[in-house]
Amino acid sequence: MTRNILSLVLLLLIFSCQKAEEQKPIKPNVILILADDLGYGEVGYQGQKKIKTPNIDALSESGMIFTNHYSGAPVCAPARSVLLTGMHMGHSYIRGNDAMKERGDVWDYAKASADPNLEGQRNLPADTETMSKMLQRAGYKTGIVGKWGLGAPLTEGIPNNLGFDYFYGYNCQRLAHNLYPMHLWENKEKIPLNNELVVPTTKLDPGADPTDPASYAKYEQNDYAPDLMHEKAMNFIQENKDEPFFLYYASPLPHVPLQIPDADRQAYRSEFGDEEPYDGKQGYFPNQYPDATYAAMITKLDQQIGEIRAKLIELGLEENTIIIVTSDNGPTYTGGVDFDYFESSAPFTNGFGRTKGFLYEGGIRVPMLISWPGTIQPSTSDHISVFYDIFPTLAELVGEPVSVKLDGKSFLPELMGKEQEKHEYLYWEFPETGGQQAVRMGKWKAIRQNIIKENNLKIELYDLSTDILEQNNVAEEHPDLIRKFEEIMAKEHETPVVSTFRMSALGD
Repeated sequence: MTRNILSLVLLLLIFSCQKAEEQKPIKPNVILILADDLGYGEVGYQGQKKIKTPNIDALSESGMIFTNHYSGAPVCAPARSVLLTGMHMGHSYIRGNDAMKERGDVWDYAKASADPNLEGQRNLPADTETMSKMLQRAGYKTGIVGKWGLGAPLTEGIPNNLGFDYFYGYNCQRLAHNLYPMHLWENKEKIPLNNELVVPTTKLDPGADPTDPASYAKYEQNDYAPDLMHEKAMNFIQENKDEPFFLYYASPLPHVPLQIPDADRQAYRSEFGDEEPYDGKQGYFPNQYPDATYAAMITKLDQQIGEIRAKLIELGLEENTIIIVTSDNGPTYTGGVDFDYFESSAPFTNGFGRTKGFLYEGGIRVPMLISWPGTIQPSTSDHISVFYDIFPTLAELVGEPVSVKLDGKSFLPELMGKEQEKHEYLYWEFPETGGQQAVRMGKWKAIRQNIIKENNLKIELYDLSTDILEQNNVAEEHPDLIRKFEEIMAKEHETPVVSTFRMSALGD
């Protein structure tokens, strides 16, 4: 009898251990690749014809494509803040590209290159809850390689204080306006590079022949930052292969300036033929082959993504690694990029006022795919999602509580093929380029423009199901909807802590 009881107890213990193991949160590696100014239409799986992205396209075939995914903001720093904090722009501490000009000549590239007191953007407070801190608590080794933009080197807002065990790259977005910089940062150390100082506004020498490649030599030097960063990203994966890791790969590509080693550009030079050189207007470097260079920058990013995937396969980690590929905002309209030639925002409206810096679809609708072989089935999702959803999605995935209330909703059920809760609406605001607010609710998109510039509170309304180009403002036909959007905009806007981001017309 005693023996039977003992056997039963042992069986119950084994069963309970098995159940506990089954309920243990899954902790796959996570690689979040954030391209810089990559347009919705600039990748092959979205219909791009001129730029080759075979590795991104291959990932899209093995994973889930999100066709209704949005950035959290239309420019760099606030988009990255929304991504890492899970807070939309009405609640985010960072709401614009604030260089903190009260420090001095922050826009003097030479001075900022020499003096870290002038480098970097407005900093997130060190006590901010972030996706990276959450993953650290869950047992992840965390790293960021690429562009930071959320805290200057000598402030509390450096990556190592906000949840990252390792950092290598640009601290400052302004210094990223040269892909051959004089230095990068590794954790808290300033790392000198084998490049000479060339200020981004530097034009061709007087009398230089714009058709002579030698005239452009000073713009392409020795240490190409995207190559150095990629090497560090590959090392991070190798060094942390035996424990769960989170790699936030915030590539500076394909953000202008148009710079790339000539060997990477050769194939497109042959394909595109002779070009009209870009003369360097708008504060960026001249380039003899602007179209070939821009296409090569995107293909360079694609090649690096392919190398990351190959490394995961080599290490036997592919089926235990989630890869997310997206972009911080829509494509640029400046710096020598021919957005019409590449149809960068397709199927949305191209050009100034409709892409980067603006809350129309071309400025905030971004490509996103998520690959997790063996777990996520190859598919296309029209679920409406946004940057501030990624934090709660990963938190639910790893079973880690979050210390604050987030604005996002986990889309883990969507990834797993289960019933997905939908947003009632998405919200954005942006206190730059005139001051803007926007809401998407189902098929409807409401936008306010020139809130600061003109104290304008009038709302434009577009039916995205029939007007993806946002050309037909139907606000006058739907007064009830306009009242609803006014209520949402008032509800979701909180007065910013930082006065730079305030809009007086909204009561700030």
